[in-house]
Amino acid sequence: QGGGVTATGDRDCTGEDFTDAVFADQEWEGRCFVDCRFTDADLRGLRTRSCRFANCDFTRADLGASQHRATAFHSCTFQRAMLADSVLERCSLLGSTISDCRLRPWTLDEVDLSLTALGHADLRETNLAGLRLTEANLVQADLRGADLSGADLTGARLLGTRLEGADLRGA
Repeated sequence: QGGGVTATGDRDCTGEDFTDAVFADQEWEGRCFVDCRFTDADLRGLRTRSCRFANCDFTRADLGASQHRATAFHSCTFQRAMLADSVLERCSLLGSTISDCRLRPWTLDEVDLSLTALGHADLRETNLAGLRLTEANLVQADLRGADLSGADLTGARLLGTRLEGADLRGA
């Protein structure tokens, strides 16, 4: 299906292919996407509220300057995706994989990153205060100068993680 596909309205999507689709600056509320492909999709400025993405592929998708409120991205793949300038508030990325993505600046507020793979991620000076990072993979991630105060790092894998200057008070 590709460019021209519009994912608005009340219907749920399962197994849809939105490769190269353009959804820039759209607003989605209460939508559910399962096993969908957003490969190379233009999602810049997308605003979601109370949406659910399960096992979706966002490889090379551009989510720059997007805003997500109370949205779940469960077991999703973000590979070489653009997430810089995006905002996630009261969201969950449970079990998702984020690799080789442009993340900074990334605004996360009350986000659950449990079981999320963030190995090698560049999260320098990112505010992760109070976030759930339970059993997250942060192997060789760059967290220099990051605010991790009050974050739940129970069971997180931190081998080779750069933590110089990070605020770990209460973590």
